[in-house]
Amino acid sequence: MNHSVNTEGAAHGRVKSYMTGFLLSVMLTAIPFWLVMGRGTTEGSILGGVLVCAVVQVLVHLIYFLHLNTASETRWNLVVIVFSAVIIFIVITGSLWIMWNLNHRMV
Repeated sequence: MNHSVNTEGAAHGRVKSYMTGFLLSVMLTAIPFWLVMGRGTTEGSILGGVLVCAVVQVLVHLIYFLHLNTASETRWNLVVIVFSAVIIFIVITGSLWIMWNLNHRMV
């Protein structure tokens, strides 16, 4: 019997890559905290800043920690993540729409 072990796998990051991702994540966490605690801006700009930092932080985690890029071996992972995000968006949006509609009809 030939029991060969597949040694090919996803490339793992280097310490420099992980440290860059960690520092970016810390900064992207500190900025919204500073925006909320500073209270020097309007609620709309605070909300916008927090949302932008959240989206960028998701991208940082996908790139630096999950090693997703445009290489062919990781493209399917990206497709799965995008599909999952679309399904989650549909579920959340549909739930909010149903709750708003029911609340509107109850009043």
